[in-house]
Amino acid sequence: MLYIGKMTRKHKKKRSATKASCADRYDLYLQAVQAPEHEVPFFDRVFRKAYGRPASILREDFCGTFAVCCQWVKGRPNRHAIGVDLDPEPLAWGIKHNLDKLKPVDRTRIELLQADVRGNQGRRADVLAAQNFSFWIFKTRDELARYFSAAHKNLRRQGVLVLDMMGGSESIEEDRHDETEHEDFTYIWDQARFDPITHDCTFFIHFKFSDGSELPKAFRYDWRFWTLPEVREILLETGFKHVDVYWEGTDPDTGEGNDVFRVRNHAPSEPAWICYVVAHK
Repeated sequence: MLYIGKMTRKHKKKRSATKASCADRYDLYLQAVQAPEHEVPFFDRVFRKAYGRPASILREDFCGTFAVCCQWVKGRPNRHAIGVDLDPEPLAWGIKHNLDKLKPVDRTRIELLQADVRGNQGRRADVLAAQNFSFWIFKTRDELARYFSAAHKNLRRQGVLVLDMMGGSESIEEDRHDETEHEDFTYIWDQARFDPITHDCTFFIHFKFSDGSELPKAFRYDWRFWTLPEVREILLETGFKHVDVYWEGTDPDTGEGNDVFRVRNHAPSEPAWICYVVAHK
């Protein structure tokens, strides 16, 4: 019996690892969702437009792996960044994979805080950014107003708060799956639930690989789907003097967004759109 057992183990086929089992969800997110190289020039552009000078201090709320902070300090030697997030896991990932890639002198110009974004921590910023709809975690007017009030206090006397928003009829369709092909994987945006009365919604991000393996529910979002009028009204109520909406243009050949954002007072009713909201202190 011992001899048979050894033979069985010797000839047993070794199971190979799947691409999903080897995948790093934060790396996939950085590739599929974030675009720090686009966001940093936009932040600089809107601040210069408002105050006629370059911004030096960026605060990235809900910073996760703080990729935007890292991109910010790489731009100029006088720039500093503050990253704030409650979750220690993405912060630790960012230290290992993003911070360590910077030059030593650039690393010293990033301050990381594991803290609630509604607190008043660190130095005040010229630009405070809350990207990827992260502030939608606040589901009532009071909660959102508290965050916007804190953001107002965390800005210097001349400062801008930059948010992004999405909308359109396609953005609130339940059980809608939008897929985007990347070189080594497919990114899937899953709109699992939307309540038209409360605007509570649940969205997921999944990843699928060429070997057929999947990384389901890599990220989950339980949000309130805020509208532009609501957000603009609360920003003004919490002390911001002026709010601009930067609307994305459309490529005439493809009909898709062209990554060019300009201030608009009115916009066409498109089935899906993304914009920036820039609030001036």
